[in-house]
Amino acid sequence: MEQDKGRMHRLAEKGLEEFHRFTVMFLYLWVVFALFLLNEYVALGHQHGHLMLQGFAVINAAVLGKVMLVAEDLKLGRRFEHLPLFWSVLYKSCLFAVVFILFHIVERMAVGLLSGATARASIPKIGGGSWSGIAAAWAAIAVSLLPFFALREISRVLGKDVLWNLMFRHSAKDRPRAFAAAGAAAPGGDGGGRS
Repeated sequence: MEQDKGRMHRLAEKGLEEFHRFTVMFLYLWVVFALFLLNEYVALGHQHGHLMLQGFAVINAAVLGKVMLVAEDLKLGRRFEHLPLFWSVLYKSCLFAVVFILFHIVERMAVGLLSGATARASIPKIGGGSWSGIAAAWAAIAVSLLPFFALREISRVLGKDVLWNLMFRHSAKDRPRAFAAAGAAAPGGDGGGRS
């Protein structure tokens, strides 16, 4: 009986942690996609319905947030976590930009095939369909993911909730003491084990 309660408590904690991770990913991606669409809306001279486009931003953020969550659970992108944070952040941003583009292609092809179109006709024209356009779209996504992964990697190194507390809970006079405590608690006691 106690063992079942312990297991249920652990499952509830894990579920809450997954929900928190998804919410952070969703909110970040929603802001990024909403800004991309706002830029497109302004650049095209207000030719499309802005609110409808923002609805697509919400849906895309939810779907790609889940894709990102699953990819992280599959340990995608952990290859360079032993190197300085710069390389880990850069690698994850570039890799997840590729994942997002590939997922977008698969998603559009599935919708096209279900609508009766051919596989070739269902392939989306990312960045206008040229290699330079695809590279530009990939670069824009990768750069937009840099702040997200930078904060995630710093948080991973400092420890759970330390970055959140430093950013939102500690006043300016408490930050040095809080950061020192986080460094002492990190592996090796050197501020996260990075040099």
